[in-house]
Order: sequence, then structure tokens, then C-alpha cells
Amino acid sequence: MTSLGVPPRTASGPGVEIDALSPEDAATYAGWFACLAEPTRVRLLHHVAASPTGITIGDLAETLGIGQPTISHHVRKLADVGFVTTGKHGTSTVVMVNPNCCSDLPSAADAVMGVLTVRPCCPEDVPADVTVRRLHDGDWEAVRRIYAEGIATGTATFTTEVPDREVLDDQWLPEHRWVAEIDGQVVGWATLSPVSNRECYRGVVENSVYVADGMRGRGVGKALLRTQVIAADRAGLWTLQTSIFPENRASLALHHSAGFRTVGVRERIGKLAGVWRDTVLLERRSDAVSAAGDE
Repeated sequence: MTSLGVPPRTASGPGVEIDALSPEDAATYAGWFACLAEPTRVRLLHHVAASPTGITIGDLAETLGIGQPTISHHVRKLADVGFVTTGKHGTSTVVMVNPNCCSDLPSAADAVMGVLTVRPCCPEDVPADVTVRRLHDGDWEAVRRIYAEGIATGTATFTTEVPDREVLDDQWLPEHRWVAEIDGQVVGWATLSPVSNRECYRGVVENSVYVADGMRGRGVGKALLRTQVIAADRAGLWTLQTSIFPENRASLALHHSAGFRTVGVRERIGKLAGVWRDTVLLERRSDAVSAAGDE
């Protein structure tokens, strides 16, 4: 199987057509999907992938209730495109999933659906009446009030009570705290928090964006996220991540407009008011940091 990874991004701009999927990659993917057009092979691949140490042709035949000659035929088809490998253990043929399949097959689906095409840096259509600046000491009351308004929606966070200022001050990165103003009034805030104290994750952070009640839909979130993303890129932070309730469609759309991609849905990840809730995990990889090369 070809280890494709993420297709190279094509520069974008007015009149520039984006095509991150080459004819060669399209032909490769078509072969993969054609192989899986047979339901028996889908079931077979599922059972093989669920057996990390491998599974014999005989065990597959017994599990699926299909004759060994038929199983052997489908295994050969899967092996031809690189989904599985085979080997001998005594007189038995052992089938194992190709580790590349676990990453490349989902990547193929993402590429076809456009998830891996060029993504924007950040929102461009920021309203002129929204000003974003650094958070000052005098902003904390407004910040905590807006936080409480977000909690009250039931779709913003698992947090049920606004943390004390000291807790937030310790949690948020000092150089990545922003507030948005309209006519001198604080109407939103955005911050970044480290996800780990391990050195290898020093450039991975979690973002938060909150907009005051009555100010949503006015571009405040766009202005905050734009400033946040640009500042993070300049600071060498290589991954921004966030978890959003699926019901919060506005926040999902906002983050996608800033180059975040959906990693997946974390089912029943936590309880809110006694109810299990899902979250959508999104992340944004910085092109600026990638272009600078490895340290």
C-alpha cells in the first residue's frame, strides 16, 4: 500500500484552482475502494484488523461461516492492494492487517471528501467595529461574566461554574489572552492553554473562544479567532486543538473557517447535568511552523 499521508497543499488565491488530489492518487484510491466493494471483504478486513497478532484462514472461515477457498480468494484480493499481509505458522496461513492501512485508508476517505485540501489561515471577513486587544487586569470581571453566559447555554463547556480568576490566570498562557471590544465594551475573549507539561507537546495547546450574550453572530468570534491563530503561528505553536459539542454548529463552522479539521467524535466523553455528551475533536496544524522546518 502506498503510504500517502497528507497530500501537499497547493497555493490558493483568486482564480487559482485547488486540486490536492493527483490523478495517480485518485487511481490508487479507486483501486482500494473497488476492492472493498465486496461486502465479504469488508467483513473480513474488519476481523483481521481486530486481531493485532493475526488470524488464520481457518479461524476467519469459522467466524464468518464461509468456506476456506472463498476466504483465501478474498484474502488474496486484499493483499493485492496492500490491506493485509500473509505468512505461514506451521501449516496454517496467518493474515495480518498492514499497519499502513490503518492510517492510509482513513486518509484516502478524507482526501476524497476534501478534508485534506488547502485550508484557510483564518477568517478574513472580520467586521470593522470589532477591536481585538490583549486582556488587561481590568477585564477580568467582564471575562468571567461572559464565561458564565457561555456556561448557561449548555452547549459551550462541561464547566458548570466559573473558575476563580486565580485558577484561570494559572491555566491560560500569559501571551495568548485576548478580548474583543465594540464601542469600548468587552464583548468576547479568547485564550490558549497548554495540553501537557511534557516537552514534546510544548507547541500543542487548547483554544477557547467565548462571545457575550447578545453579541453572537456579529463577527466577534471571527475577530478573536483570527487574532489567536495568527499569534499562535508567530509564537511557534504547531497545533491548536479544541473540543466542541456537536450541537454547537456555530462554533464548529467558526473553527473550520480558521483551518481547523475534524479529527473525530468522542462518544460519551463526559457527563453534563447527569447526561452523557459527545464532543467533536478538532485541530489546526500550523503551516508557518511546518515551513520553518524541524528544530
